[in-house]
Amino acid sequence: MPGLELDDLTLWYERFGRLDDGPRLLVFNGSGATIETSRPLLDKLGEVADVLVHDQRCLGRTGIPVSADDRPPTMADFAADAAALLDHVGWDRCAVFGISFGGMVAQEFAVTHPERVTRLALLCTSPGGPGGSSYPLHELADLDPDARSARYLTLLDTRFDDAFLAEHPFDRMIVEGMQARNALPKDPEVLRGERLQLAARRGHDVWDRLGRIACPTLVACGRTDGIAPMSNSEAIASRIAGADLRRYEGGHMFVYQDRRAFPEILEFLAAG
Repeated sequence: MPGLELDDLTLWYERFGRLDDGPRLLVFNGSGATIETSRPLLDKLGEVADVLVHDQRCLGRTGIPVSADDRPPTMADFAADAAALLDHVGWDRCAVFGISFGGMVAQEFAVTHPERVTRLALLCTSPGGPGGSSYPLHELADLDPDARSARYLTLLDTRFDDAFLAEHPFDRMIVEGMQARNALPKDPEVLRGERLQLAARRGHDVWDRLGRIACPTLVACGRTDGIAPMSNSEAIASRIAGADLRRYEGGHMFVYQDRRAFPEILEFLAAG
């Protein structure tokens, strides 16, 4: 995995997929997600695109910037990292894909550098400000483990309870897999990095700047998402001229829950 030396961190990244053959695609992962934990999603994107993805600051191999204690990272920092990465690999313009927190960074990048974005896919995310914010996940840290797990379950999909999961084995498999991963012990520095990311997330607000985005834009959401409610995606689409809003069955994991979702998203990205 190559690294890009910035002022106070090394940004680790990968490029793969249809190298120099498919449309160029910059990917932003979600809260706490790294390249390694996002492999299934990234591999699908690599089927149609020349993919560039990095471990965002505070996460994965990139880790926490030296300056984080004195100046916690902001959403503008996350977007600036991506711009520096594009310069480093020699990409003037590309398509951009962002999911959840990554969708917030993708919005920040797109409103700051609209000339560099050829098309934009925003999944299960929020604009902030009057358009609505995603659930304040940092508040879950104050709950005891059982209460935190139960609350997170209903945030993932507002339908999720024991009765629903008993009747929907695929959804139950998704939940059990996430619960197993969340139960694994984490290094204190990993937890610190995740907290810093969530702190930056609290300041996300591109509502008044969304009109700067003029490229083809797909806004996709789950009807029963408790983290990034469908109304937030509707608000994003209302501010971007010509945006294609698509509502899918499922919650924050709708890309896995609704079989229509990923093929349609890939079709949109491949068109670029």
